[in-house]
Amino acid sequence: MSTKLLREKSYFKWVKRLLDNQKTYGAVSQGKRISYQCITSPEELAKDFVVPNMSAKSFVFPPIENLFAFIKKKDKVDIRDINLDAFSKKTIIGVRPCDAIGIKNLRAIFKWSPEDPIFRKRLEKITIISYACNKNDDYCFCTSMGGGPGNTQGSDILLTQVDTGDYITEIITTKGEFAVSTAPELFEEIKTDLQKEKYLAKVPIRVNDTHLKEKINRASDSSVFDEYAMRCIGCNICAFVCPVCTCFDIQDESKGNKGHRLRCWDSCGNKLFTLQASGHNPRYTQGMRWKQRLMHKFSYMPERIQVRGCVGCGRCSRYCPVDMDISEHLTTIVN
Repeated sequence: MSTKLLREKSYFKWVKRLLDNQKTYGAVSQGKRISYQCITSPEELAKDFVVPNMSAKSFVFPPIENLFAFIKKKDKVDIRDINLDAFSKKTIIGVRPCDAIGIKNLRAIFKWSPEDPIFRKRLEKITIISYACNKNDDYCFCTSMGGGPGNTQGSDILLTQVDTGDYITEIITTKGEFAVSTAPELFEEIKTDLQKEKYLAKVPIRVNDTHLKEKINRASDSSVFDEYAMRCIGCNICAFVCPVCTCFDIQDESKGNKGHRLRCWDSCGNKLFTLQASGHNPRYTQGMRWKQRLMHKFSYMPERIQVRGCVGCGRCSRYCPVDMDISEHLTTIVN
């Protein structure tokens, strides 16, 4: 990893070079919403925000994804895999560190045997240019989940804006080096003692994560899950805005003798997610489903693939219509 300085006056010039090089997406302001959109000008990029409304998950795990096509013939069915080489390269600008860590954790999920080749190819094609966080809100708890406002995990480049408007540019991967190479003359050696931490948001520890897996395992037979889930209306927005949730459903969409098999986002909080053909549902209460959600994120995933299913972005609590706060519930369990 190397570190350079990008002057404020050079920032737009560099983004224009990136736009000339490949399709570029960025965090864009749309009224009160911040979302990732394909951009054609650096002026479209938003800067004064906490996190986009949706995470960057959809770049590597789309809400609806074509897995393969099928054609039924007289005596057989032909399967046609999608062309993985058809995925285009993309640059994503304005990703927050929590979302970049989310993509890193998704890699661990989709790499778990058997590896998902579609996810792998999508990930290979994207370059993640993250902004370090200079502001936060009451829902952020990344520092409780092993991250932080200046964390570099999952990013190819991390930009930290200092008080002069210039950017400390941490070049983390070879993809990051290539992005810088589109305009190498714009990046300077850092000659002064710039301390990145001075310019980062101060995100308090909201959950004591020491032995969190063991504590949530001990609470697995407690009524605390049922009590907390009484508020839940099963809308599943927590799963859809989460950078790490990966529950999906499989649907066949066909017309005549041909069609596609699709992978679609779903949620383990959905009553139908575990409904069996017999009519039996092993998770028949919302409390059971809420327990599964927390146990999966903070017990099963750390045990199986050594990452958590939560990065502390706070979206699930921020957008919950009944104000369920996951950090509050974790604190109740820990205590």
